[in-house]
Formats: sequence, C-alpha cells, structure tokens
Amino acid sequence: VPKNIFPGIDGGGLADASLTDSYFSTSFIGVNGFGSPAETKYPMMQRMTNSSSSPSLLNDSAKQYTPNPSASEFIPKGGSTSRLSNVSQSSMSAFSQALFSHPSMGSPATAGLAPGMSLSAGSSPLHSPKITPHTSPAPRRRSHTPNPANYMVPTSASASVANAVSQPPSTGQVIQKETVGGTTYFYTDTTPAPLTGMVFPNYHIYHPAAPHVAYMQPKANAPSFFMADELRQELINRHLITMAQIDQADIPAVPAEVDSYHSLFPLEPLPPPNRIQKTSNFGYITSCYKAVNSKDDLPYCLRRIHGFRLVNTKCMVLVDMWKKIQHSNIVTLREVFTTKAFGEHSLVFAYDFHAGGETMMSRHFNDPSADAYFTKRKWGQHDGPLPRQHAGLLPESLIWAYIVQLSSALRTIHTAGLACRVMDPTKILVTGKTRLRVNCVGIFDVLTFDNSQNNPLALMAQFQQADLISLGKVVLALACNSLSGIQRENLQKAMELVTINYSSDLKNLILYLLTDQNRLRSVNDIMPMIGARFYTQLDAAQMRNDVIEEDLAKEVQNGRLFRLLAKLGTINERPEFQKDPTWSETGDRYLLKLFRDHLFHQVTEAGTPWIDLSHIISCLNKLDAGVPEKISLISRDEKSVLVVTYSDLKRCFENTFQELIAAANGQL
Repeated sequence: VPKNIFPGIDGGGLADASLTDSYFSTSFIGVNGFGSPAETKYPMMQRMTNSSSSPSLLNDSAKQYTPNPSASEFIPKGGSTSRLSNVSQSSMSAFSQALFSHPSMGSPATAGLAPGMSLSAGSSPLHSPKITPHTSPAPRRRSHTPNPANYMVPTSASASVANAVSQPPSTGQVIQKETVGGTTYFYTDTTPAPLTGMVFPNYHIYHPAAPHVAYMQPKANAPSFFMADELRQELINRHLITMAQIDQADIPAVPAEVDSYHSLFPLEPLPPPNRIQKTSNFGYITSCYKAVNSKDDLPYCLRRIHGFRLVNTKCMVLVDMWKKIQHSNIVTLREVFTTKAFGEHSLVFAYDFHAGGETMMSRHFNDPSADAYFTKRKWGQHDGPLPRQHAGLLPESLIWAYIVQLSSALRTIHTAGLACRVMDPTKILVTGKTRLRVNCVGIFDVLTFDNSQNNPLALMAQFQQADLISLGKVVLALACNSLSGIQRENLQKAMELVTINYSSDLKNLILYLLTDQNRLRSVNDIMPMIGARFYTQLDAAQMRNDVIEEDLAKEVQNGRLFRLLAKLGTINERPEFQKDPTWSETGDRYLLKLFRDHLFHQVTEAGTPWIDLSHIISCLNKLDAGVPEKISLISRDEKSVLVVTYSDLKRCFENTFQELIAAANGQL
C-alpha cells in the first residue's frame, strides 16, 4: 500500500511505522549479521514520547485521537526535505492563491509563533551543548521540521518575536521556536504548509496502478495486489542459489574455509583430481565457487587458478585499477589472494556474486542442431531451409541490446586504460532475460604479467584492438546463432546469412570489427552504427524499471502489516503472563482478542467462513493509523457487544505490547 504523498507538501501521507513499530523492528533483530539487540531505538522513543512539547501517539488515552495528515508524527523520518523546500514563500503563496482562488477554498494561513518544542526532553540548561550558529536548529530543520499547523497561534503573538529576531516573517511563514540543551533558538520556517482544501486519507489504502504501467498491458492476467509470478519466481531462485550449501562429508575436496571466505559452494562441476589438461581460456585448470566473506557476511564468487604460484606482486598495480571500475555490465573484481587451502598453491580472484547468472555459451550456443547450416553435407544430402529470425536465428533487437551493453562495458574498460581480454561467450554472464555482465576481468593481466616490462600498460593498446575483434566475433556468432560461423572457413557463408536476415548496420558493424584497419580503432567508432537503437534500449530499460517499481509498490507495505500481525500474535491467547493465566482474557487484551475475531473469524448468515483479504488489510491499516472510526466487537457467545474506535484499540494495542516488551527486558 504505497504512501500518498504529494510533491512539495510535507506530511502528505502516513509514515511507514510509528515509533513503537521502529522499536519492534529492532527488538526482534538478533545476531548473525542481522544487527544487535542492544542497538535499539527505545531510549529515543522514550525521550520523544515523554516530552510534553512533542506530539505522541502513545499517551493519548484521555483524548480522542483525530488523525491530522500534517502532524509531525506523519512526516516521514529520514532526513529528506520536501521537493519544494527551496521554493520561495512568495512564489508558493502566489501559486496557492492562483490555485485556490475560489472564496470557498480559503487562503493560506498567516504567520504565527510556535511554542517551544524541546528536542532534548529532560536535559538541564546547566549542561548546554554550546551549539554554535553553524549547528543551530535553523540549518538542521531539514532533518527535523516541526509542523507549524500543530502550533499555530494568533498572528499578534508573533509581533514581539519578530522584533526580537529583527527579521519579520513574510506572509504565510511561521516563526519557529526550538530549545536544545537549554538554549532557545528562533527561526523562520519556510516549509510550505498543506494548502487549504486538500483532503488526504487518514490511513493507508491501496491505489490503482499508474496509468503509464497499466497501459503497457504486459499480461492480461497479471495479479493486481501482488508482484508478478515471473518476477517472484526469479527472486526466489536467486535467494535459493545464494543460500545453497554443500555437505562437507560428501565433497571433502572443497575446504571449509579459504582465507576469509567460508561456506564454499561449487558453481561449476569440479575438475577431476588427476586432471592434467588445461583450459583453453586461461591456460590453467580453473574452478568456481560461491563463498561468504566473514568480514562483511556477503556472498562472492571465487575463481580459483589451480597450481599457480605468484612470484611477483608488481601485477597488483593492475588489480588495483580493476577494483576501481564500477559498471553495470562488468562483474566487479574485489580482491586477489594466494592460498594453500586446496592442498596446492592457488591464486584466487574474488568477484561480486550474481545469483542465477548463466554464461552466454549455455544460453545461446548449447544446441548442436544450430551448427547444421555450416556443416558440410554428405553426398546426396540436401541443404535444409535457410535459418530466419525467430526460426533458428535470434531477433535483431536482442542482438542490438547485447551490442549496446558489451560496447558500454568495453568503453569503460578502455577509458580506464585497461583491456578486457575475456570477450568470450564462456565469460559473459546473462542474468534475467537480456542483462549482460563481462566476467573474469583482470585474470589475464595477472597470469600473463611480464616482470621485464617497465610499464605494465605498454601493451594495453594492442590488447584493446584485440577486444574489438573479439566483440566482432561474439556479435557474428550471435547473428548466426552458432559458434561455427566465426571459423575462418565459414566466414563468407556467415556474412551471407547476416546480409539476408539482418540490417545493413549490423553487417557493417561486424565487418568493421573483424576487418583490419590502417589505424587504431576505438569502441566509440561503432556508436554511429548503433545510432538511435541506443534510445530504444534506454526506453526499454526505463519501462522495465517502471514495471518493477509498480510491483514493488504492491508489496511495500507488507513489512508494516506483518509487524502488526506479529505483535498481535504475541498478545492473543498468551497462556500466562506474570503468573496470571487470565491475562489475555481481561482488560485491554480482551478487546484485542475480539478484534482478532473481527479480523479473521467472521462468518456469513449461513454460518460459513467469510474470507475477505481487503477487509483484513483495511482493518489493520485503520488500527495502525488509529482512526476515529467506530466498530462493534461481539463476544463469541454473542452476549456482549462493545463499540470502540480504532484509536482506542491502538492505545490498548500499544500499551499491551509495551508491557510485554518491558517484561522481556526484565523491567517488570
């Protein structure tokens, strides 16, 4: 249930959680990388709720709570200011007068003086922090801005204050007063107040999909209130792979710990122990693992080079250069170290781990029948049908999407003075549908480092030219949907296939990359060939972002609702509390029990269960906001009917939960 916040108007919607919720989220956080129970927000919550000048939702037992969208407790905490906080008040007043010129709409509030609001309740003036003007509340009000609407007083009360500060406020502004550590500060609050005539919902409600997403019509049967099943399944698969482990007894060849990494999980089939044949890519036997770094508890991908002994550390200059490269289409190199944990000298490269990624080789080139067009026919055999787009060949739009991403990665690498040297289908990762990342960067720079070279970057220009040729081979292989097309004897036939099925721009790009030039080429030279297709890829990426944001909006309030249900579950049907077996059946707890029945246990006139998810969500949101709406709670024997407001229920709910928390912390 996304928040309803209008740009430029503070307090346009509810905060995600009350102060009690913020404490609940921290008190249930444990160890193992999920935080420390000692670092709770409870002291800050106590300080703010005990202050007589601070608005509170917890000690409003005597008065009926009326939600005010502009109240300070509804202002999202996070240090961000309104988008229009820098707009002059005069322009805001002019805008409001033009927008609400009808007499019935009223006019903006006039200036007023706000009573003192202590930000350090209980502190003594004798212990003043000696705040300088640079740290006074005026510049700090971006992170904590009391709302003038709650503290408006007659305009005449501000006259003496205006004379004291010698800066009379303009129309629509409020002189704010704050006391910090015994020192009182006066400043003019320029935050635009909510305009007269606007009505906001006083609790969280669902809103329909944004029109620019609704009209995309990605699927006719897409769920309305939950994220798409395809996206959910993809995220679940990534989580599953990230949390995968092995049984150490079944695979003893994998050590339990390597340097600062533990929980190793093979991402590729392990090579046989007596294997002598080396890989064709790096000239050494390699293996790949997922591991967790004990320093930050994050998963990484470890690429092990078997039997390699690092004799010179001068190559670490290139490794440091690779570490500085951050790009959306490059798997970032984090560190390189040597180890004997595998029983021999090994060199290990640590990269970011992207769960669910597969190589371009396995995605597009694992079908043997795709090479049939380039296979020589035996006597009497006839040629099969010519491959076409969507009938044996990849669509051209997908190939251009790959070209844009690969050329962007090469451009960043070459600009940094390095060379990729791994532009190969076996070293290009594909995540999702079309997202590419160049993997294993920097390995060749370490394995082939020449100690006799005074300048380690001397050969980079030559390697960069080789990168462009490798890019041309990858694009040609994608266009032919076969690795056989890049073999020398099949080049002419492959180019004929490209000419027949694809545009001249794609053919010219491949010819430019694969043809020797009389000058040094640059990856920027292919930008005119990509042309406006770059904008097509940018538009597709932004539309994909809109769809994902819409799916996120459907789930954004789930955590808040879960916290409410978790709190309610800790209260209802508790067998015993403080040696009182009837605790959950008396007092405020009895109201919460009846509210739980109102949520989940209603029946129809025929006595059948009445299941309505919207009813449950709506009631929980009203409870969280404490709206003044009244509901009738009926006992199970139908002999008692209690009429209460959600505000009363919220007070009972929070007081009861605080009682449980105090007992859990040994304060009772």
